[in-house]
Amino acid sequence: MITEGRLYGRTVKMFAERPANVYEMLAHSAATFPTNEALIKGETRLNYTELKQLTDTLANNLMEKQIKKGDRIALLLGNEIEFVLTVLACAKIGAIFVPLNTKLTASELIYMMTNAGTKMLITNSLLVKPLEDWLIQSQFIQYCYLTDDQQPAKRMYSFKDELLKETPGSEHPYTSPSETEPLYIMYTSGTTGLPKGAVGSHINAIHSCLSYRHVLQTDHTVRTLVAIPLFHVTGLIGQLLHMMLVGGTVVLMERYQTETAIRLINQEKITFLFNVPTIYIMMMSHPLFNAFSYDFVRIVAYGGAPMSKETIIQLKRCFPNAFMHNAYGATETTSPTTIMPKHYSEEKTNSVGLPVPVADLRIVSEDGADCGPGEIGELYIKGPMVIKEYWNNKEANLSSFTEDGYWKSGDISCIDQDGFVYIMDRKKDVINRGGEKIYSIEIENILYAHPKILEAAVIGVKDPLFGEEIKAYIVKRPGEELTEEEVIIFAHKHLPKFKVPKQIEFIEELPRNPGGKILKKKLIEMSPENNQ
Repeated sequence: MITEGRLYGRTVKMFAERPANVYEMLAHSAATFPTNEALIKGETRLNYTELKQLTDTLANNLMEKQIKKGDRIALLLGNEIEFVLTVLACAKIGAIFVPLNTKLTASELIYMMTNAGTKMLITNSLLVKPLEDWLIQSQFIQYCYLTDDQQPAKRMYSFKDELLKETPGSEHPYTSPSETEPLYIMYTSGTTGLPKGAVGSHINAIHSCLSYRHVLQTDHTVRTLVAIPLFHVTGLIGQLLHMMLVGGTVVLMERYQTETAIRLINQEKITFLFNVPTIYIMMMSHPLFNAFSYDFVRIVAYGGAPMSKETIIQLKRCFPNAFMHNAYGATETTSPTTIMPKHYSEEKTNSVGLPVPVADLRIVSEDGADCGPGEIGELYIKGPMVIKEYWNNKEANLSSFTEDGYWKSGDISCIDQDGFVYIMDRKKDVINRGGEKIYSIEIENILYAHPKILEAAVIGVKDPLFGEEIKAYIVKRPGEELTEEEVIIFAHKHLPKFKVPKQIEFIEELPRNPGGKILKKKLIEMSPENNQ
C-alpha cells in the first residue's frame, strides 16, 4: 500500500510496509530462506544463514575497532565478497560506507576520502599502492585493511585475520540505525568541477528495492549476475540490496569479461540480468553466445545509456522468455525513477518506462512552468528514493533541489499522455545549431538502425556559421566496411536536413565510465573543432 508522509521536510509517497533499515532486509531473508544461496563468488558459496553470521562477526569487530554510528568507511574494491560484507555490517551498526571507483586516480580518491572524513579504508594490495605514502601520513584514516593474502605494509592489516575473526562472548551493544540515517556516501561522476558526495540513506535504498520488487515481480527464486561495479547504484541497489530484500541469489564478477559472463549465466542459471546496453551488445556479438540457450532468463533490465530498437529486438530473440525492462535513474535517486512495465506497445520502445510507484515527476520549461504531455523540458524528481543532500556541499544542495523537495535531474525529457517518460538528452549536451535545439538521442536512434553501425554518439562541435554543428562518432560492427558518405546518405533518408550530422568520425570504441555511460565530455574534448 502507498501512503503519504514527510521525509527530510518533503511531502512524499511511501510504501506503508517496509523494513526498518537495510540490515533488517538481510535478517528477514536469513530467517525466511536460511539455506537459500545468497552470495556466490568463484568457489565461495554462502547461504543466507552464513552471510548473516559473517556480517554479524564483521559488525562486531568494527565496533571493537571503535567504529561508531556515523563513522565513514571507504571501500576501494572490485566486486568482492568483502565489499558486500562491509556494506551489510555498516547497515547493521549505522556506520556509513563510501564506495570508491577503482579506476580513479590517487588524487581523486584522496579528495573523496578527505571530503568524507573517512576513518577506515578497506582495499587490496594492488589498489592501495598509489595511496601508501598518503595513508602513512593521513591524520584521520586510523585503519587500512587489505582483503588479499599479501603481507600488509605499514599501518595496514589483514581483513580476514582482524575483521572476520570469531570472538565468542564479546558482542558489542549497538543501536540500530533509523531509516532516515545515512547508509553511504557515493560520489558522482564529477563531469563538471569536483565530484559531489550523494548521501544515500536507509529509507532511500529500501524504497528503491521495494520499487524493483513491485515492478519486476522478483522473489527468492531470482538469481542475478552482478557484472557491473558495486560502487555504482545499479549494482549496489538494483541487484545486491534488491536481492537481500527478496531473498534472491547474487553471483559476483569482480570485473566484466564477456566470455566469463556468458559461461556464468549458463552455469549458474541466471534469471535476472541488469546491464548497460554495451554489455548486451558485446555478449550477443561474442562467438560463444549462440552456443547456449537462454530460456531460463526471466528478466532483462538495462539502463545507463540509450538502447536502439534493433538491439531490443535482438535481445527479445535471444532471451525469448524474458521481459524487457528499460530503467532510468541516477545516484541521487538511489537507482530507479522509472522502469518499463512488463507489457507495453511497440511505439513505447524508446521510453524509459513509467514512474516507480512512489515517484513524483515534473517536466519544467526554461521559464519554470510545468510542461504538458509531450512537451519537452527538464525532468524534476521527488520521492522517498531521492537523497536528502550532498555531503558537506551547501552550494550544490541549494542549486540542485527545489524548495518543495524536487531534485533537478539535468535531463531533457518529456512525458506522453499515457505517463511514459522519454529522455531526450542531458541539458548540457543539447546541440544549439543556429538557434535550433537538437537532441542527440534522436539522431543516435536513427544511426543505430543502420545494419553496419554497432554504436553511435552524437555531440555538438564549434562552427563559425551556426555556432554549433553536429558530429557523430561511429563504431562499426566487426568485419563491416562503412564510409562517411554512406552514413550521411542514410541519415538524410530519416532526418530533416538540419539534423543530419555534418561530420562523421569512425572510432574503435566509445569512451565510458566504469558504469558504462558514454563520456560525451571526452568526445567533445578530443574533437579538433573544439580545440581551435
